[in-house]
Amino acid sequence: MANIETQNDIYSNIKDLIEKSRKQTVKVVNSVMVYTHYEIDKMIVEEEQLGKERADYPKKLIKVLSERLTKEFSKGFHIEI
Repeated sequence: MANIETQNDIYSNIKDLIEKSRKQTVKVVNSVMVYTHYEIDKMIVEEEQLGKERADYPKKLIKVLSERLTKEFSKGFHIEI
């Protein structure tokens, strides 16, 4: 059986690895969510612009998408207009 100092070293190394992995996971998830929201925004803008330079952003599309996405994925997609 490993001595106390060796056990402490192994514990410390494992703890550091877990903490680094958690931080990296948060960074990856944040990056994916930013990309996802960018793509969602892009789809909505392209649909609403219909070749115009600027979109009018009709409230109906945003409201319908908000309601449907909230039902499907729960909170985080509710928009008050």
